[in-house]
Amino acid sequence: MQKPLRKYDNQDNITNEFFINIGQYIKSIQLESGAIPSDEDKNHDPWDHIESIMGLNFVKEIDSSKLAFQWLIDNQNSDGSWFAKYDDNKSLQKNKPTHFGPYISVAALHFYKTFANKEYLEELWPTIKSAINFSINLQTANGTIPWSIDSNGIIEKDYLLTGSSSILKSIECAIAISKILDKSNDIEKWKQSYKYLAYAIKNPENKFDLLKDRKRFSMDWYYPIISGCLNKNENFFYVNQVFEKFYVKDIGVKCVVEEPWVTVAETCEFIISLIIVGRKKDAKRLLIDVLNISDQSGIPYMGWQYDENIFWPNERPSWTSSALIIAADSVFNFSKASDLFIANQSTLY
Repeated sequence: MQKPLRKYDNQDNITNEFFINIGQYIKSIQLESGAIPSDEDKNHDPWDHIESIMGLNFVKEIDSSKLAFQWLIDNQNSDGSWFAKYDDNKSLQKNKPTHFGPYISVAALHFYKTFANKEYLEELWPTIKSAINFSINLQTANGTIPWSIDSNGIIEKDYLLTGSSSILKSIECAIAISKILDKSNDIEKWKQSYKYLAYAIKNPENKFDLLKDRKRFSMDWYYPIISGCLNKNENFFYVNQVFEKFYVKDIGVKCVVEEPWVTVAETCEFIISLIIVGRKKDAKRLLIDVLNISDQSGIPYMGWQYDENIFWPNERPSWTSSALIIAADSVFNFSKASDLFIANQSTLY
C-alpha cells in the first residue's frame, strides 16, 4: 500500500485563500442554467448540486449561488421533490429520493449566514417549505421516512439511516429559517416530525436498511452524528466505529469497509463529525491527510485506491470540492457559516 504524494504536510497550507481557489473551481464548471455538474459526464443529482452551492457561498459568489438556487426553483416537481438525476434541465432518473429535497434548507441557511440576505431567503421559502413537506408527509408511525418514491409513484419500502440523518439536519435548518422569517405558524408539523425522526435515529434497531445492510458504508457510522440528535456517548460510539473499521492511517476514511478506497467526501464528513464531538486535533490531522488526494492545484479527486496506488476515479466532483471546503471551514472557522453543521441551528434564532 502506498499513500498519495505528500504535497501538504502541515497546517501552513490550510489558508482561506487555498479553499477560495477550490470554490472557484466549482463556479468554473457551473452551467448557464445554474446546474452544477457532479462529474465529468456533466450530470448531477440535486443533493450534490445543493452541496456545491455551499462552496459558492464560501467564495462569496452570490450571483452563481442564486443561479444555482434558481435551478432548484425551476426544476422542483409540483409535490416538492426533485428527481434523482439530471443532465442540465433534463431528468435522467425519475425516482424521487426523500433526502435530496430537504437539503435545500441547509444551503439556504448557509447562504443567509454568509450574506445576511433575508430578502432572498424569503424568496426561497416556498421552495424550502414544499421540499420539507414532501418528505415529512411520507413519515411512518415509527418516525422513519421511506428513502424514495420510485419512477412509477410507488413508495419504496426501505429507510436509510444516512438519508434520514441528512433529513433531520435539513428539518433543523428549516425550523431555523422559519424563525428568521417569522413563519412559525407554518412549521408545527415539522417540530413533531423532527422529534419522531430523531427518536428513530437514536434507536435504529429494525427501523433502517431493512432490505439491504448498509453498515459496510462508513457514512452509516458518522451521519447519525451529523444529524445532531445524539448524546455524547452515542457520538463517541459512532466515532470509534469509524476509526476501527474505515480509517486508513495517513490517508483518510474508506467509503466501503472491504474496498481499498479512501474517499475525500467521506473523510471530510467524518472530519465534521470529529469537530462535533470535540476532537479537533484528529480533525486537523485528517484534513491535512486528505488534502493530498488532489491535483497539483489542490482540487480534490473523488478518492485514492491504495492497492493500485491511483486516484480513482479520475474525476474531480464539484460536491467533493464543496465537502472539503465545508470541512475546512468547520475546523478553522473561516466564514460566518462555519458552525452550520456543528451547532443546532434551530436554537440560534
